[in-house]
Amino acid sequence: MKKILLASALAFFAGMNAQTKFGVKAGYALSNLTSNEDLDAFEGADGGLKSKSGFYAGALVEHKFNNKFALQGEVQYANLGGKVEVSALGITVTEKFNFNRIVVPVAARYYATPELGLYAGPFVSFRTSTKVKIDVSGGIADQEILNAGENALEKTFDDNLKSTEFGLFLGADYNVYKGLFVDARYSFGLTNMIKDPVNDEKMKMNFFQLGLGYKFK
Repeated sequence: MKKILLASALAFFAGMNAQTKFGVKAGYALSNLTSNEDLDAFEGADGGLKSKSGFYAGALVEHKFNNKFALQGEVQYANLGGKVEVSALGITVTEKFNFNRIVVPVAARYYATPELGLYAGPFVSFRTSTKVKIDVSGGIADQEILNAGENALEKTFDDNLKSTEFGLFLGADYNVYKGLFVDARYSFGLTNMIKDPVNDEKMKMNFFQLGLGYKFK
């Protein structure tokens, strides 16, 4: 009897492990900040929040319950954020905000075909560092002044923005060849990133990701 139970247990765990896969992924990230604040530097200026290009890389684990349904968890390092461009009198000032974060998504997956997976779920992200880059075109700027401005903005963001963010995401991936897949998703930030908002000020972050991954056998 003990041998039968042991054999059954081994068969169960072997079957479970066969349904669990680990993988890696990396790719391009396009993120943008949304705000209800007026970001024009001065009257007559043409500017506002724009999208910023970045990257992401991470690891995943997927457990299949059957041929149609699965659960997947990930840990990513992502370079997100946004940028502001202000133009006036032939001079353009670009402030690029790099919000480097650890992103932890958890998805419920549905396989429409053996190759095509559709998924959605929540994510939480944690701040790792904040970097600001200021560029000036059409004019001459003192580098020391730019550096001081970058440092001041980094401190402002670290002091006044929350270090943790929550949101939802949805996407799809397609198995190209023996574990190699392409992946695309869009994530919606639900958290007001401002710690102590005044006059109902809000800032949220959304981001699109497109990349390649590999699931090990």
